[in-house]
Amino acid sequence: MLFERAEYLARVARAKAAMEAKGIDVLLVASPANQFWLTGYDGWSFYTPQMVIVALDAEEPIWVGRKMDAVGAKFTAFLAPENVVPYPDHYVGNADLHPMSFVVEELTRRGLAKGTIGVEMDDYYYTARWHQVLTDGLSAARFVDAFLLVNRCRMVKSARELQFMREAGAIAAAAHKAAFDAAAPGVRQCDVMAEVYKVTTAGTADFGGTFPCKPPNAMVGEIASAPHLSWSDEPLAEGDLFYIELGGVRHRYHSPLSRCILVGKPSAEQDRVTKVIVEGLEAVLDTVRPGATCEDLALAWTNVISRHGVEKDSRIGYPVGIGYPPTWGELTASLRRGDRTVLEPGMTFHCIPALWADDGGLVVSETFAVTETGADCFADYPRKLFAKAPGVAA
Repeated sequence: MLFERAEYLARVARAKAAMEAKGIDVLLVASPANQFWLTGYDGWSFYTPQMVIVALDAEEPIWVGRKMDAVGAKFTAFLAPENVVPYPDHYVGNADLHPMSFVVEELTRRGLAKGTIGVEMDDYYYTARWHQVLTDGLSAARFVDAFLLVNRCRMVKSARELQFMREAGAIAAAAHKAAFDAAAPGVRQCDVMAEVYKVTTAGTADFGGTFPCKPPNAMVGEIASAPHLSWSDEPLAEGDLFYIELGGVRHRYHSPLSRCILVGKPSAEQDRVTKVIVEGLEAVLDTVRPGATCEDLALAWTNVISRHGVEKDSRIGYPVGIGYPPTWGELTASLRRGDRTVLEPGMTFHCIPALWADDGGLVVSETFAVTETGADCFADYPRKLFAKAPGVAA
């Protein structure tokens, strides 16, 4: 297990307090990230239905999943054997028999089929079919939306979680250096990204990495005017701008980091805009403190770019931590005007004040923790546009 039993029980207690505040007796958790946070269970098994059940009067949660994946719970979850409940394989891919019917039976068997049941209505993994089967089978219960209840409990990280994110930040910095070293005229974009994947998997000499929850956003030239596209097998050419947003990963904890590589000499405008981004980013980091709000950070950014005649109408960041497909974001807050979420020590954010134009995009980002004294950035990597003249190494 990655964490001590006491830490898992403290997380469960935090979730139960949030449940009680909303009048929820039983919480059904579909999100793999939330399941991992509550139980430690970590397997690539979420392509079939699985559920974690949290009941107010039970010390431990209950994991319900495919029989062959219950073995993985033995190695990763802190749960007692009786709280790892497998369903038979004939439930898998069966048009006439759904795994949520098994969840209904398990809840009924344990006396949890009544009262108020919270479900993650807008989670990626909680489908309309799941909801139909559960509500039809648990007609004595009242269902309420508990989307983001556990996500909000996850926002303040423990010391060990912060350690993993700091290690992930070191991996992210090493991956960016590998991209810079590989980039050169004639080198295919995909070959640069292969070096990134090598580093994010291997990690550093002191600790290894693993696969990210999603591929890097990595685009070249005018394709980088769209923020969420991918690289190609085209060779880099003199003057190409390579926009790379990647995440270092350590035990599912992600530290995103973004930089741009210019193959050749940057234009005056590219240099100017990058310096504006860095100035704005550093103003944001200087504003971080307990008691500040997400809006305060966004206004610090806006104050800088307004002086330079630059506009940006999208948010500049979001909370991060545990990542499962399709996102490393915690979905709970945004660094934007109007978001009054109050910062607390242990919260972690990715500030990514990217700017896009018709001919490409520029970005310098940081992932940081809120501390009693300010922002603690997880990666140690220069904040600049990385110009790569032929034959130059980092």
